Amino acid sequence: MATKATYYVLRERAVPDVLLKVVEAKRLIESGKVSSVQDATEMVGISRSSFYKYKDDIFLYHENKRGRTVNVVIQLDDEPGLLSLVLKAIADFRANVLTIHQSVPVNGIATLTVSIDFFKDAQDMDLLVDEIETISGIHYAKILSRE
Repeated sequence: MATKATYYVLRERAVPDVLLKVVEAKRLIESGKVSSVQDATEMVGISRSSFYKYKDDIFLYHENKRGRTVNVVIQLDDEPGLLSLVLKAIADFRANVLTIHQSVPVNGIATLTVSIDFFKDAQDMDLLVDEIETISGIHYAKILSRE
């Protein structure tokens, strides 16, 4: 029978330096800035054995938890490239599209429903809606719900 895991949430100042360096080494590897564990551990100043000992036990809080999910409805003209401009605006705000549904256009106007995940470092969701509304061909954008 497996032992039940216990988790703790700590402020950064309470976390030992070696664990913070393990997180930084993982970031370097995941981002592709280094090509090996050896390079990453040398850059942050820890041993490879420390890295391997703790790598599966320490994560940044936001790496394990999704951000705030927002459902937005957008009414837009049926024009080539307009959906692409909306998606670019979302990406520029460092947010992630979870789901997207566009209705069949009626009289040249379509309704788009988008579920967007806003991470901790993402810009304000209300600013994104305002930005989408400035795109030529958008009739309106409204937040339906926030989770």
